[in-house]
Amino acid sequence: MKKFKYIIVFLTAMFVASAMQAQVVKKSDNGERKKKDESGVVISDRQQAFFEQRQPSDADLQWMKVIYRSLDLTKGKNPALYYPEEPNEDGQSLFFIIMRLLANNQIAAYEYLDGREMFTDEFRVNVGELLDRFHVMYEPAKGSTEKNPKYTIEDADIPGNEVLSYYIIERWEFDTRSNAMKTRVEAVCPVLHRTDEFGGEAIKYPMFWVKLNDIRPYMANQYVFTDDDNNLPRYSLDDFFKLNMYTGEIYKTKNLRNLSLMQMYPEEKDLKHAQDSIEQRLRAFNNDLWVPDREVLLAQKEAREELERQKAEAEGENEEGEATEEKKEDKKEKTSVKRSTKRGEKAKDDSGSSKKKNKIKQRKPKSTTSSSTTATRSVRNRKRK
Repeated sequence: MKKFKYIIVFLTAMFVASAMQAQVVKKSDNGERKKKDESGVVISDRQQAFFEQRQPSDADLQWMKVIYRSLDLTKGKNPALYYPEEPNEDGQSLFFIIMRLLANNQIAAYEYLDGREMFTDEFRVNVGELLDRFHVMYEPAKGSTEKNPKYTIEDADIPGNEVLSYYIIERWEFDTRSNAMKTRVEAVCPVLHRTDEFGGEAIKYPMFWVKLNDIRPYMANQYVFTDDDNNLPRYSLDDFFKLNMYTGEIYKTKNLRNLSLMQMYPEEKDLKHAQDSIEQRLRAFNNDLWVPDREVLLAQKEAREELERQKAEAEGENEEGEATEEKKEDKKEKTSVKRSTKRGEKAKDDSGSSKKKNKIKQRKPKSTTSSSTTATRSVRNRKRK
């Protein structure tokens, strides 16, 4: 009898456990299906956590610098963020991905405050007001509510062809856990380039900031090719930012006065020099922290010796060249002196010969006169006799 009771208790416990497990699986399946219906891509919380780059704590950081860059989508490998201009079989551009996620209320956008960015709910952008501000046509989507607004935007109404640059916030951090310098992109801002009714130069309109961690799982599903010679897409948009494949100019660094480099250095030459110096300091910071290995020191010594040898050879060649030039000049001077002396001797000879000729010419008339006088005298003497 007791054994029968134990069997009944065991069976009921097994039945209750299986029912609870079925309910949990059902709830998780519904959640995954809901996300798939909204975006077309299933992104679970676990996948979101996998792609998220966690910011190190202040206790682990020994040094950090915030850099603002401008990415021109016509230079370097940056066109990978622009093409295709409209979604096709190759996928869609970064701006289309961002706008679709904003329209479905899956990510948050934050106000562009020009150096005073705060990624909090206080500065979160209302998507409807944002679309009205930049004149983007939209319609309320099905299932849209006040708490969860959603919008339907046609592909032709998304101004993807006008987004010709991006602003990014780049953090250079020295982490004591890894003992190395790390670079990570914190946020991205699309910039519209629009001209007015009268044409002229395009005006830049920064739209909003989006945290890169919020869109990384969706960028990982979009592959792009970064080489015109190889059309095989080998990197995703997430790899593009993670591997720092972009090229961009520094237009600002975080400072107390919140000034851009253009405001600090109005002259173009000074601005370029400041940008280059910041780049060099950032690249050399990690190398200057550590004592180099013996192999590195030997390589540096050999490089210095090779440089000195090349300099010595160049100086020797210059000295030989100067010596040969001096010899050539001396030869030229000697030849010119000889020529001058020869010319002088010739002139003297010519003058002497001319004088002799003159003397001979002068003597001839004297001889004739003397002979004539003697003849006349002899005739006179004969007559007297």
